[in-house]
Amino acid sequence: MFPMKILIVEDELKTAEYLRKGLTEQGCTVDLANDGINGQHLALQHDYDVIVLDVMLPGQDGFAVLRALRTVRQTPVIMLTARDSIEDRVRGLHEGADDYLVKPFSFLELLARLQALNRRGRVQESLHLRIGDLHLDLVSRKAYRGQVRLDLTAKEFALLAVLARRQGEILTKTAIAELVWDMNFDSNTNVVEVAIKRLRAKLDAPFSQRLLHTIRGMGYVLELRNEDTGP
Repeated sequence: MFPMKILIVEDELKTAEYLRKGLTEQGCTVDLANDGINGQHLALQHDYDVIVLDVMLPGQDGFAVLRALRTVRQTPVIMLTARDSIEDRVRGLHEGADDYLVKPFSFLELLARLQALNRRGRVQESLHLRIGDLHLDLVSRKAYRGQVRLDLTAKEFALLAVLARRQGEILTKTAIAELVWDMNFDSNTNVVEVAIKRLRAKLDAPFSQRLLHTIRGMGYVLELRNEDTGP
């Protein structure tokens, strides 16, 4: 079994502790939240391989947590519920759940489903790039911020993909020119600056959180910052 980092959002303490104990014995790292508000906070602030999410939660229900999560992250989610109606299961899948288990369930079945979702995520990981609410699909060559699709040209997408693959790394104009345009950088041309300006207008201008930053005298970096300290 792959070692996984798992978030369990479950208000039944006995069930939550049972799952944590069983998954920890399998080599997983497990975080617990006993209500929807704390569950949403953890899901949005940390990277998990899979989230096990109960539907009926105090504070806010699992559907609300899932909707909030899907505006930012595509972490695989298994929903748990005591409800057995088809409508609830269909709603969960429509809201963005990846799988669904009705209580009571077998721990071995849950474990098998967690492993399947983790394997699927590892296969898809190289085809999708994510930073904050930005999601790049390298197969379809589409980019989204939350649910909003960015209208990028082919070259703008290529530039964004290069920056996203090296998120957190400062790329010089020379490196960008070589990686995106496959050419030696000419200090007399402003092709990189123009491309960055156009990309920034589509990537950052319409949104409150900036992702593309200029590091004066060095280059450009794509990263999620808690506080905006630079242009």
